[in-house]
Amino acid sequence: MHWLETLDAALLRFINQTLSNPFFDWLMPVLSGNRAFIPVVAVAVMALLWKGGARARIAVLILVPTLLLGDHLICNTIKHLVARPRPFFDLPGLHVLVGKTDSGSLPSAHAANWAAATMILFIYYRRSLWFMLPLAVGVSFSRVYNGVHYPSDVLAGAILGAGYGACVVWTVDALWRWAGRRWFPLWWKHLSSLLNPDSREPRVEGREPEPIALDSRPSTLDQHWLRLGYLLIAALLLFRLAYIASGTIELENDEAYQWLWSKHPALSYFSKPPLIAYAQFLGTSLWGDNAFGVRFFSPVVSAILSLALLRFFAREASARLGVVLLLIATATPMLAAGAILLTVDPLNVLFWTAAMLAGWRAAQPDGATRHWLWVGLWMGLGFLSKYTALFQLLSWALFFLLWPPARPHLRKPGPWLALLVNALCAVPVLIWNAQHGWVTVSHVADRGEFNEPFRLTLRFVFDFLGSEAALLNPFFFLGMVWAAIAFWRSERRDARLLYCFSMGAPVFVVFFLQSFHARVLPNWIAPGVLPLLCLTAFYWDKRRDRAIVRWGLKAGLILGLTVVGLLHQTDLVKKATGHYLPVRYDPLHRVRGWHEVARIAGDARRKLEAESGKPTFIICTHYTYVSQITFYLPEAKAAVRGVPLVYYQETDKPENQFFFLPNYRYSSRKGDNAIYLDELERPQKESDPPPQPKPTPPELLKQFASVKSLGVFNAGYKGRPIWWFQMWECREQR
Repeated sequence: MHWLETLDAALLRFINQTLSNPFFDWLMPVLSGNRAFIPVVAVAVMALLWKGGARARIAVLILVPTLLLGDHLICNTIKHLVARPRPFFDLPGLHVLVGKTDSGSLPSAHAANWAAATMILFIYYRRSLWFMLPLAVGVSFSRVYNGVHYPSDVLAGAILGAGYGACVVWTVDALWRWAGRRWFPLWWKHLSSLLNPDSREPRVEGREPEPIALDSRPSTLDQHWLRLGYLLIAALLLFRLAYIASGTIELENDEAYQWLWSKHPALSYFSKPPLIAYAQFLGTSLWGDNAFGVRFFSPVVSAILSLALLRFFAREASARLGVVLLLIATATPMLAAGAILLTVDPLNVLFWTAAMLAGWRAAQPDGATRHWLWVGLWMGLGFLSKYTALFQLLSWALFFLLWPPARPHLRKPGPWLALLVNALCAVPVLIWNAQHGWVTVSHVADRGEFNEPFRLTLRFVFDFLGSEAALLNPFFFLGMVWAAIAFWRSERRDARLLYCFSMGAPVFVVFFLQSFHARVLPNWIAPGVLPLLCLTAFYWDKRRDRAIVRWGLKAGLILGLTVVGLLHQTDLVKKATGHYLPVRYDPLHRVRGWHEVARIAGDARRKLEAESGKPTFIICTHYTYVSQITFYLPEAKAAVRGVPLVYYQETDKPENQFFFLPNYRYSSRKGDNAIYLDELERPQKESDPPPQPKPTPPELLKQFASVKSLGVFNAGYKGRPIWWFQMWECREQR
């Protein structure tokens, strides 16, 4: 082994130093990663998906997931298990021409990715070997020349990548041969092999092979689409559960904040109803106080929603249209984020949509009272999730106004019983607010600036429309707006379209009008998104033969799935270009760096406690820091139900939920020491100087015997500062 390691190092030095020349010094960093890589690959993938036919689409649909899972699941797992340091840590004098990283060295992910891509494309296009193999060899060689991998790293990566690339293709083909004949016999007749999409299953002499159906009933095309929808939902659920279990991202601010609520059960909370805390309580009771437990119900909620919508479309239109809607939802960034992060929005969307689907059955001429009771229950649970659920009452009023055949129900007990059930669900929130001075009403009014004089401004309108267009996918947003306007002119007599319009448009219109007065956050319209997408699907399905509809759907799916993929792992930009996204443009910066923030604050606390011999706690000036440090600092998490270790600063009036939790000024903390942490504004650019320290807050000098600034700190992700803060050492609370 020592001889092999010596040979490995000698080959590295030979390639990195002896072969060094100005041309390679320019070329090799370009091969390792450049800014043109992602655009070129994106254009190639789009072209293959758009015009490549069945063979190209199958190759792409196998290639993309293989590279993503191979890089993050296989290569990263082996890197952590082997834990081989990068060569520049052990071998002095290397010429390192690209960015340094502390990730493991064996295997090379670049070599594995290129070998896997070369193998998969070779299976489908033999001639691709003439350009893919030189590129794969060049990229692998560049990793050694650039001084970031040993030759054995790239050799192992290439063998590994080629191996799992071939394995994935053959495994997927074998699964299709087995499952396709049984579950999708009509499609299987036209595509019996994924390895050779142009082939057909050979005929048996004298008779036609009989497809194996799941049951004795004849298989129909719509059943195929329905089964495909089930498989898609199951695959997305497993992928999302695996993603949140991987630890790729940390908790989002509201997730950590509401996790802390779940440790203090109440009838309601300062800014939100109680259901989010109950959901997190159940999730962490099942899986523990970790990110998987906190987020467990978000993928589950997404799967339940998808299943309900698929069944609804299979009944009211076609299962094919239901699968198209699932693909559109998957390629919509706002909905994709809601399938991973567990905040109040996924629960609100779930119960809003459940009430909408139950309401469709209830509003039929033969709708039974039990259907209306379900409507009231789902709307009530929606209110216990988020207060915007009240807008669904406006949606029902609009529907009854616009659709006369539904009005006879108003003379029956059903809608009024639904309203009663909805009102009963609101009782816990009303009781809590009555006990706490109706602080939630004041908070919501402040948040929406409803207590401010109305002033007409366009400053926030374009911000609102631009944010919604980006988060809802520009192609789908345009199709949604077009459908909502065009159906009103030509198809108002279609009850399905009118109903979906009534369930979604009021939310969008109300917040659009509010944007003329105040800033509106993009997620506020979340409950209206799925109804409007349903309207869009119904409307454009009647025009699916038009070229603009087909092109718009393809373009929206390609763009949306690409963006959603990057939202799950923005480090892919670094792998492709050699540069990270700037922090202010990185959508994942809010879910990174908190573990390091907790470590820095925890180290300062332990140091002061060891020096003074007195118990020491932490005070933060922002609820996010209190929540995140409590979650990621082990000793703080252990004390979350007892005497807290991390507190929000003392205030005279309620600013958040911490006003109603134990306070360090009115507890047994007299005489104890503290670390005071205050958030600082992040520099606009990473090249800008760090923020200047703040003066010592006067209230600290009153509350403690002595106060000393510890300076300015930053915490981030892979050496990139994301969070800046200042800390003070406070001794002997008065």
